[in-house]
Amino acid sequence: MKKLSQLSKEELQGKRAVVRIDLNVPMGEDNVVKDTDADRIRKAQPTIDFLRSAGATVIILSYIGRDPKESMKPVADYMKIPLYPLIGFDTSKLADSPVVLLENLRSDPREEGNDPEFGKLLASYGDIFINDGFSICHRAYASVMQIPKLLPSYAGLQLEKEIENLNRALNPEHPALLIMGGAKFETKLPVIQKLLPLVENIFIGGALVNNFFKEKGYEVGQSLLDATAHLGELVNDPKIVLPVDVIVQNDAHSDHGNPGKSATTVEPADRIVDVVIPDVMKDIIANAKTIVWNGPMGNYENGFTQGTEILTKMVAGSEGFSIIGGGDSVALIEQLGLEKDFGFLSTGGGAMLEFLAQGTLPGIEALG
Repeated sequence: MKKLSQLSKEELQGKRAVVRIDLNVPMGEDNVVKDTDADRIRKAQPTIDFLRSAGATVIILSYIGRDPKESMKPVADYMKIPLYPLIGFDTSKLADSPVVLLENLRSDPREEGNDPEFGKLLASYGDIFINDGFSICHRAYASVMQIPKLLPSYAGLQLEKEIENLNRALNPEHPALLIMGGAKFETKLPVIQKLLPLVENIFIGGALVNNFFKEKGYEVGQSLLDATAHLGELVNDPKIVLPVDVIVQNDAHSDHGNPGKSATTVEPADRIVDVVIPDVMKDIIANAKTIVWNGPMGNYENGFTQGTEILTKMVAGSEGFSIIGGGDSVALIEQLGLEKDFGFLSTGGGAMLEFLAQGTLPGIEALG
């Protein structure tokens, strides 16, 4: 894989660089990007600055939201750069502004269709291609897979950091700990299986733990389950650490402050919505030299954040090297102002999981 950092100023001078970044940042009802939600924009800036300092001009490609009609304008306003249409961009505009953003890639269905002709159109805007969007490298999109077939292509500075740090998870300093939360067992189980031989402990939280409880014969009531997941020998593996107590909800009590109950006493009307971090995790985290974490411990979107917050503070206090991915986990770290207490915060959730399971991603392989 070729890297932007290896290119000289002479090689970049005067070049038009098409740069694929993930600027899909949250926005409130006021449709304004806030500093607290702009981490992906900040992490893309070093690649933009590197190109500009070498005399290259920059055409940024990204998408925003789920709605194809949604505009990149709030992002362009936050970055203080002009926004141009995706189709028919006139590269002479770069004389007026050396950094521009094009409209939402999702506005054209050919992007997600991985259409070669659409890739050809996007490639026609530049002389070189830089992929700095780790979080979309697991997607077979035209801007990820087709442009590298047509232009000299390089990994951006953030993508290079992602690969370097996630490789530390696959070659960990010991003792090593994997923490897995959230849901989507189909993406989490391959990572658990891949890292099980590489770590000393795996702590399971989030909705994932419900399947472990179910296969242990516990009542899980109305809790979210993945009916397709089959854990087999994982259920009784001595490396797997499960919560002892859980927070539940049911129609009779829906407050966030109930004190929890033993996982063995969940009732048919209960829904497990968070976990209580067991005391044993204090020592495991304190002793770990490498900690890899993806996904929250509870139903985060509905306010059940206690388990995630407690675990976040435990990991922040560890002297080990921590690698964290997943939007909710990273957002909480930023809200708590603890970014500097973690080794590496990945910009990818699903991409991080696939990289850990496969050791690479399609978008990385496309760079050659």
